[in-house]
Amino acid sequence: MTRNKNLKVGNSNTIAFMGWTMEDAVDVVRYHPIPCLFALSLLFFMAVEYTLFMIPPSSPPFDLGFVLTRSLHRYMADRPSLNTFLAALNTVFVGMQMTYILWTLLVEARPRATISTLFMFTCRGILGYSTQLPLPEGFLGSGVDFPVGNVSFFLFFSGHVAGSVIASLDMRRMQRKELAWLFDTLNVLQGVRLLGTRGHYTIDLVVGVGAGLLFDSFAGKYLKESKRRRAANPLQVDLLK
Repeated sequence: MTRNKNLKVGNSNTIAFMGWTMEDAVDVVRYHPIPCLFALSLLFFMAVEYTLFMIPPSSPPFDLGFVLTRSLHRYMADRPSLNTFLAALNTVFVGMQMTYILWTLLVEARPRATISTLFMFTCRGILGYSTQLPLPEGFLGSGVDFPVGNVSFFLFFSGHVAGSVIASLDMRRMQRKELAWLFDTLNVLQGVRLLGTRGHYTIDLVVGVGAGLLFDSFAGKYLKESKRRRAANPLQVDLLK
């Protein structure tokens, strides 16, 4: 796309789009297919948003994940012992996440995953308290599910999912790819179970993935800035290397 001098990125005295040729437009689709796909999805979801019927206050929220897992929900509801068993496995998985993240800090002296988790749970607490979603209709709880004891919990967003993403990202940085794939697989299965038991809305799980990615990035930037400040001030004591 460098053939046309009007196609510039940054400050310019010309309107870049006005200088495009048909060949330039084809090149945009050829070399940037993902943004073009997002542009089409924008138009599609604008049409969906402006024509759908709003859910009335007296009705439960519509959740596509719940629709797709109706059969699983009925299966789990008819088998409470299976629900309890899977809930216990979920608690074990959460323990694996916590153990790994603490291991990276206390044994390997790498604080990024721990800082990410602290950022994430702080944000989750603020958002979860600010907008307290109703418990999904048909919720299948268990006393052995994390948090153990049938205690209350924030629905938005899923700390289970976000914590697993944070741990998986750290594993990939350390070339522990097999362990990362294991965590990713368990995270997907956990998400399906949570939808089937109505333990989270779909949006809770999806935002949980985004939160894990976002706060891992924030922690990386925090440590980079901390290192820069430490280099500028040799007298500063910093244990987070």
